[in-house]
Amino acid sequence: QLVETGGGSVEAGGSLTLSCQAFGYTSSRYYMAWLRQSPGKDREGVAVVDYDGNSNYADSVKGRFTVSRDYAKNSLTLQMNDLKPEDTGMYYCAADRRGRLVNGYPGPQGYWGQGTQVTVSS
Repeated sequence: QLVETGGGSVEAGGSLTLSCQAFGYTSSRYYMAWLRQSPGKDREGVAVVDYDGNSNYADSVKGRFTVSRDYAKNSLTLQMNDLKPEDTGMYYCAADRRGRLVNGYPGPQGYWGQGTQVTVSS
């Protein structure tokens, strides 16, 4: 089970921190990631961290978002700075094994949280 916290509403240029706590399994051998679904768009990967601590970001958030993973606490954090209205969406935490990734991100067979809403106003 994955539980996200930290969403909310903020003005453009502001910051938010999202947190994800994993329960019920040891996530050290899983990729963990943040994905988002914006209104009228398909779900997209935002940031992913593998089990060695290597991270990758969507081009649209590079330089503004930072993902970090605490292997001891089974948790994942997304620090979002300089938020833009186009960052608005439901943000999901997800985890999956390497062999089941879809385009480098957890797929439908992985573990998923319920999502947390991020709204950025202009």
